[in-house]
Amino acid sequence: MESRLRFLNAPKDHFFLLGPRGTGKTWWCQQTFPEALRVDLLEPETLRLLSARPERLREQIEARPGLRQVVVDEVQKLPELLEVAHLMIEEKRGTQFIFTGSSARKLRRSGVNLLGGRAAQVSLHPYMAAELGERFHLAEALRLGMLPVVYGAQEPEALIRAYNGLYLQQEVQQEALVRNVGSFARFLEAISFSHAAVLNLANVARECQVNRKTVEGFLGVLEDLLLAYRLPVFSRRARRELAAHPKFFYFDTGVFRANRPTGPLDATAEVQGAALEGLVAQHLRAWCDYSTGGHRLYYWQTRSQTEVDFVIYGDSGIFAIEVKNTSQIRPEDLRGLNNFGEDYPESRRVFLYRGSDRLLRDGILCLSCEEFLHSLVPNQFPSSNLSKSC
Repeated sequence: MESRLRFLNAPKDHFFLLGPRGTGKTWWCQQTFPEALRVDLLEPETLRLLSARPERLREQIEARPGLRQVVVDEVQKLPELLEVAHLMIEEKRGTQFIFTGSSARKLRRSGVNLLGGRAAQVSLHPYMAAELGERFHLAEALRLGMLPVVYGAQEPEALIRAYNGLYLQQEVQQEALVRNVGSFARFLEAISFSHAAVLNLANVARECQVNRKTVEGFLGVLEDLLLAYRLPVFSRRARRELAAHPKFFYFDTGVFRANRPTGPLDATAEVQGAALEGLVAQHLRAWCDYSTGGHRLYYWQTRSQTEVDFVIYGDSGIFAIEVKNTSQIRPEDLRGLNNFGEDYPESRRVFLYRGSDRLLRDGILCLSCEEFLHSLVPNQFPSSNLSKSC
């Protein structure tokens, strides 16, 4: 994996580092904690020995006086190790525990609670454009996504196509998360049509020919594997009737493109538009997690279908962002942001498009997507120099 700056800062106490496979958790831990004892549960022999006797972890630690950090990779493979770690944390030995994981299911059911709230939870996302610097190219990101494991591959197209197979084989099948892997594979394709759109589970169930309850279970698996997420509606001090259903996103544009079928009946502009919105979404999500101030990501839609693609709410204020895969700005493109500004005059509003001009229209800062993504770094928002009263 290439050596690239990552914006994630390490907590000083124990923590869980969660993120899908390929986001660079292991590499980040090696760079951040080079002297740590590393326990890799993806190694079959390590997993076998510790499964038979979890107390072996304590023995490994006690054999290294003065050890400062212990990194347990893919801890969801053996949550029993958290019991050993919990006892050692209670003993206040001064050793920091870092647990990485690419599946939240087992941790949520048995692991995190075992530490009694003594470990924070942080997330590692795909690359942000600012982490890549000059290496970032919008067209390439829309096609292949931003996964570090893909950027470092000799054949990135082949790797991103194989990514779903990796999860189906190593996570879904081995953990017996679903009974019918074939139906789950069809679900991955069917739900790709909901990427960057309001989620209708009944339509997805009809498309992949299973009942709605099964689709709800499949979606839960997808979220547990950190491969997708739902974006809720922003409803604070709502002045209008709002939509009730969340929007759906794959966590990475490349994963979306790998699942979305394309052919003569698929409009290129439709796929590109969803990919662009998803790329902005994953950047904003990473920005929220890497920044201080408790920021959360939402979208806004009224019952009359007036929509703003993204709303960020946190200590820094309210930011409303609309994304269009177009090189021109039409008055109707700004309607959602204008309506949002009427309801939330304290908000800062940004319109992202494929043009190159930087404009200010009706108090809305209009930027090219590429400029916005390049300038998006934690604790700084590209519109921060824009007055709230504009």
